[in-house]
Amino acid sequence: MPPTEPAPNPGPPTVQRDAQAIDPRALMRIKSLQMRARVTVEGFIKGIHRSPYHGFSVEFSEYREYTQGDDTRFIDWKLFARSDRYQVKRFEDETNLRCYLVVDTSRSMGYTSGEYTKGDYARTAAATIAYFLSRQRDAVGLLTFDDKVTEYLPPRHRPGQLRRLIGILEREPQGQATDLAGPLEEIAATVRKRGLIVLISDLLVPLETLKTRLGYLRSRGHDVVLLRVLDPAEVNFTFTQPAMFHDVESGQELYVDPDAIRADYLRRFGEHATELAKICSDLGIELAPVTTDRPLELVLFDLLKARMHREHVPARRAGTPGRGGVA
Repeated sequence: MPPTEPAPNPGPPTVQRDAQAIDPRALMRIKSLQMRARVTVEGFIKGIHRSPYHGFSVEFSEYREYTQGDDTRFIDWKLFARSDRYQVKRFEDETNLRCYLVVDTSRSMGYTSGEYTKGDYARTAAATIAYFLSRQRDAVGLLTFDDKVTEYLPPRHRPGQLRRLIGILEREPQGQATDLAGPLEEIAATVRKRGLIVLISDLLVPLETLKTRLGYLRSRGHDVVLLRVLDPAEVNFTFTQPAMFHDVESGQELYVDPDAIRADYLRRFGEHATELAKICSDLGIELAPVTTDRPLELVLFDLLKARMHREHVPARRAGTPGRGGVA
């Protein structure tokens, strides 16, 4: 009996973008973070027309021993006839995907104009991605930071890994200011094996330093996805009444008349966003801006679309100026 070859890569999955998506407000009312992740992933899978479970790559890599629960379609029966051992073909998506979730837990992530904070949303997004990758049998780890790295769980695929990861995410953040420079430098020094780094943050930081550190990560061969989480009020500046604004990181208070500064705020915010997009484009980094009212199923879809886009883009040589080299 000949082994069944994997089907051709179907391309990026498509998701039903309709009213069936889970309202984040309802999702956040679920107390258990792991249950939120499970509900989101199950809803995501139901909405997929083309399943990403067939892999991000169909290039054959190596063999491994068959274990109970493996898909028997990928047993190499010719090899079995020669060796009397069951061996399963492994593909690039099984052997190469090692994901590091890097989550901002600084005070700026505690902002909200609604029922839950950017931090709540970011941690739920991280748990959702981890839950999905664990189902894919991919190795997933976690690093949390504020002005320094606070927790680090190396990527693994083994029993208990998801529970440990979510346990870290459920801890109440104690961070103050955001400083991406130090944590990203520490990540580059800590993460030796190449992998997919998903940075989840509001990215309200000076961009020149961010550019340098992200360039260093790319020069080390890592794929990087930036999941930028913002509150809708930060994006649209929907404030109408004069009020005292409190900077949660510096502790300073400032009286603000929204009508007087709205145009300048939106201009500067737009310039920051445009420059961030340019930096990511120059470095070959996928940028996925989301607001906290976006359903988490669509955030997961954005991540997989970005990952599959990377699979179809020719690899850039690390160290090439402006394309993965250190800025």
